[in-house]
Amino acid sequence: MTPPSPPIDIAIVNGTILPMAGAAPIERGTLTISGNRILALGPAGSVDIAGARRVIDAELCAVMPGLVNCHTHIASNMLLRGLLEDVKLFEWLSTMWRMKSNFDPETLYWANLAGLVEMARGGITCFNEHFDAYDVAPQIRALEIIPLRATLGYGFADRGIYQPITDWSWRTLHGFGDLVAAQHGTQDGRLRIALSPHATYSVGAEMYRLVRETADALGVTIHTHLAEAPQETRYMAETYGTTSVKFLADLGFLGPDVTAAHCTQLTTEDIAIIAETQVKIAHCATCNAKLASGTLPLRAAREAGITIGIGTDGPASHNTIDLFQEMKFAGCINKDETGDVEFLRTGELLEMVTATGADAMHRPEAGRLTIGGIADVIVVDLDKPHTLPVYDVAAALVYSSRADDVRTTICDGRILYDQGQVAGVDEAEIRARFREHALALRAKSN
Repeated sequence: MTPPSPPIDIAIVNGTILPMAGAAPIERGTLTISGNRILALGPAGSVDIAGARRVIDAELCAVMPGLVNCHTHIASNMLLRGLLEDVKLFEWLSTMWRMKSNFDPETLYWANLAGLVEMARGGITCFNEHFDAYDVAPQIRALEIIPLRATLGYGFADRGIYQPITDWSWRTLHGFGDLVAAQHGTQDGRLRIALSPHATYSVGAEMYRLVRETADALGVTIHTHLAEAPQETRYMAETYGTTSVKFLADLGFLGPDVTAAHCTQLTTEDIAIIAETQVKIAHCATCNAKLASGTLPLRAAREAGITIGIGTDGPASHNTIDLFQEMKFAGCINKDETGDVEFLRTGELLEMVTATGADAMHRPEAGRLTIGGIADVIVVDLDKPHTLPVYDVAAALVYSSRADDVRTTICDGRILYDQGQVAGVDEAEIRARFREHALALRAKSN
């Protein structure tokens, strides 16, 4: 006897489906979801939608995987957006630390909710958070309200402006097994935690070694900043007589479980080391340009076989969490850097914010649409004055579309954003409470 077919919870019809991960687009396609999984996808007429509980008409829209932000700072940077502009990285970090030292859990909670609203509205369903010495618990609490897919990296440091968190860092590292047992894989598997040593100018060799030992013992990933700015390069040369990459390689720290953000200052030898150790890179073009930190040598890194995704970094240095904007800028600046307009084509940029981005943050279940795969799906409206005429869907998405063109965001089979509203929250209250707490924090920190 044939078992009954699973119920169809959501059917998306009439859109151009971009499955990603190298799969060909499907014109006027249909995609169905049952529970948190993709039940079927294919051309119209090949997929049965009978009995679907909800049908979404994606006429004149792109249907694609939820976007993947493989390096960002949400809570802290939401509170710092627009606070300090037109300064270099190290000066910027020093000023930001004064604000971070006054963070409190309730302020962070509302900041996190505001960040999750922005991501859900912009089609981001999976993100890689690097915490800079502040409380992780408020974001876990906020993710229970707006349930995106997230890897939350606990930030560690023991020197420079981050020296005040030294004791906390050691305690947390030594007890990380308890955090893994309590948090890793929770929220129906959407939530993972990671180890996030800050950077080579704020973390010493002994702490890096313990992070590596902890990652090996517990099987969790590592997310760190690396070779981010010329000031870091000078610091490492003067302090250690080497580059950040070689310093970490000599410690035995680098490995395929590491996501390294920025990497604008890589030498040819550094690139070879990263490729050999299978470290992944998060390319954050906009914030790097804004802080005059340089640009990742993307062509050389790609030619070396390194897996590279795209990240927005935080709203304090970007200043949005808009991966459409980030794709466009990454495409433009890398064409300019290489002098090659054929470098980094539209399809490659789309992969970097979907399947390749998911691989770069060690969440290979995300960023692609496959039968039986997780149902992280977005619908992007291409029938807009700034996108028409749409001769090529990929070109429209990369160079014309904006975050506010996202019409529907589905994460883990659940509609989180649709028809202009994030489900289950009062957005006006979130904005008001966030504004209130942020202004109070600034007054306290002056």
